[in-house]
Amino acid sequence: MAFHAHSLQFSSAFNGELRLSSAKSPPFTGEPLSSSLSFARNRRPSFRSPQRLFVWSRKLSGLEEAMRIRRERELQSTVKVKVKKRPPLRRGRVSPRLPVPDTILKPPYVASSELPEISSEHQFHDAEGIARMRAAGELAARVLDFAGTLVRPSVTTNEIDKAVHEMIIEAGAYPSPLGYGGFPKSVCTSVNECMCHGIPDSRQLQSGDIINIDVTVYLNGYHGDTSKTFLCGDVSESMKRLVKVTEECLERGIAVCKDGTSFKKIGKRISEHAEKYGYGVVERFVGHGVGTVFHSEPLIMHHRNDSPGYMVEGQTFTIEPILTLGSTECVTWPDNWTTVTADGSPAAQFEHTILITRTGAEILTRYETVSS
Repeated sequence: MAFHAHSLQFSSAFNGELRLSSAKSPPFTGEPLSSSLSFARNRRPSFRSPQRLFVWSRKLSGLEEAMRIRRERELQSTVKVKVKKRPPLRRGRVSPRLPVPDTILKPPYVASSELPEISSEHQFHDAEGIARMRAAGELAARVLDFAGTLVRPSVTTNEIDKAVHEMIIEAGAYPSPLGYGGFPKSVCTSVNECMCHGIPDSRQLQSGDIINIDVTVYLNGYHGDTSKTFLCGDVSESMKRLVKVTEECLERGIAVCKDGTSFKKIGKRISEHAEKYGYGVVERFVGHGVGTVFHSEPLIMHHRNDSPGYMVEGQTFTIEPILTLGSTECVTWPDNWTTVTADGSPAAQFEHTILITRTGAEILTRYETVSS
């Protein structure tokens, strides 16, 4: 689908997404199979053989679309039964924000409770800037992996936040979410039906939960931004599949990136993979440029789109698709951050910060492990 610039309103959201408000329209349109030949008027004048009609419809992806819709309905009917057994997410007690030593460099927005505007400048880096982006990205990746080891039943998201905060501070960095537009915590923890921006609190994780942990660090004046969805205890096969496919969508989106590639190819590739499984791709939250500024252009759509623009060598931005088992519509809680699926269906997200190169993309929020 095509977005019209005059109908879009963007506001920044700290943990690797930007909130997108626009008139809703289906991300994918396909004609159902029928005896009408109006769809083929520009191809062949008529068909007499049902078998030939079947073959020609496949060329137009009509059969694939019909099968996708059938799979989606089957998945959604299964989800409705599972969702009823899982109590809806409820907010727990939120503890006070944690202190940061004065010696640690802080991003400019910390001095204000106002939500920063998105910078219109794309972020490009010289050799020194790339080195600093790599350092920030590696630290964010290590912190995220450490946070994932804490995911187990009975652990609270507040305990995860405290551990993440301490690790970032010990590394001499600042937890980017803390104080961004008034956000009270150092990390985002989004459980089950929470799409993103979950505020850590006193709620204990339960066996069967999935949780996205979104980590951003500000190190030596540069942000590194990444997230993963982790499994807690005995998770259902349908939720495991959702998590697996969401990670695959991120990988496929990154795979198309290189100097000169159009940004819209990212959303096309992600949507193609998600649609094979009948999953919805959330349109409201998008990736963004990242570097010395937390959020900037370009805005990276994860669904099918006609957004203009091309990638340029030396540029950095995030890709961070959110997939759902059901509706992609969302509701934001009164805290103005926590955003959940409108129908209570589970959501999963993965994110990386990448650097565009001449021949591909370097994932900055990844590190090499040293085998013993």
